[in-house]
Amino acid sequence: MRRAVLFVALVATAASGVIAQTTPKESLLVLSKHDRTLAIVDPATLKVVAKMPVGDDPHEVIASADGKFAYVSNYGGGGAGALHTLAVIDLVNQKALAPIDLGALRGPHGLDFAGGKVWFTAEAAKAFGSVDPASGKVDLILGTGQNRTHMIFVTQDVSRIFTTNIQSGTVSIWEKARPNLPSGPPPAAGGPPPGPFPSEWNQAVVEVGPGSEGFDVTPDGKELWSADAQDGTISVINIAEKKVAQKIDAKVRGANRLKFTPDGKMAFVSSLSGTDVAVFDVAARKETKRIPVGHGAAGIQMQPDGARAFVACTPDNYVAVIDLKSLQVTGHIDAGGNPDGMAWAVHR
Repeated sequence: MRRAVLFVALVATAASGVIAQTTPKESLLVLSKHDRTLAIVDPATLKVVAKMPVGDDPHEVIASADGKFAYVSNYGGGGAGALHTLAVIDLVNQKALAPIDLGALRGPHGLDFAGGKVWFTAEAAKAFGSVDPASGKVDLILGTGQNRTHMIFVTQDVSRIFTTNIQSGTVSIWEKARPNLPSGPPPAAGGPPPGPFPSEWNQAVVEVGPGSEGFDVTPDGKELWSADAQDGTISVINIAEKKVAQKIDAKVRGANRLKFTPDGKMAFVSSLSGTDVAVFDVAARKETKRIPVGHGAAGIQMQPDGARAFVACTPDNYVAVIDLKSLQVTGHIDAGGNPDGMAWAVHR
């Protein structure tokens, strides 16, 4: 009987196209929007070692700092059909855990992991927040007041948070305020409270361009580059001054994502309406190459050692592998239909 059950299980696994193997120490995580799965890919072989279900309309994925868990935003758009869960995947045991319910914070999309917390945007709520992984509960909510708050970047010391707001055409820069509580004797009975009490977080809204979505922060933390999809430009923000320092006529309409190489020397911009990935010299502020990848591209993931870039070619149902020295496509990964969000996980 045991042998029969084992045989059935192996047949079912083989039918899915993936026979699970041990999760490698370093792995590439790839979402399939069509299959509603998360694939664990071995970077050494470019083969899928396991797939797990993640829920409806998955868009972005992030790994925990210890590489043991992954979190996936189940999006559903920013309108009436917006969803409200984050899928949780045990990467070590390769199984789906109970999802995190965000309640009224609908339309989760952008994700990051910093300060031991999962950070997410809630597009339909014009907000972002954080989840404590231990409790699975939301422990912070901040409203941007901007339309379609979509992508998020959190510094590892959680001193700054950045979001792009697509419909408003803006970037929000949030800085943690230093405590400045009033000193002196307490107020007299019935008197006004001491003040003013500063907010824990301060927001600066920087106008960039229409359709600001894909963005990244330079490794030195000095600049933020926002790809403005509707006019095909890149807005370069001086973070310290909180203003646009330069506009680059990038000619990348429909830009979906923008990512810097780990050394900060190049910026990759993908577009779902184009056939190429545009590569820019960061110091010169100029395009250096267009790399043909297919019929459109979305998610971009850089290999931390700077050897390769991975680009999700959503319409073509594969992930293109780009050598960062030659800037040539050297391979493809079949991780499921309509790939999009990706992340890098390191098991510590």
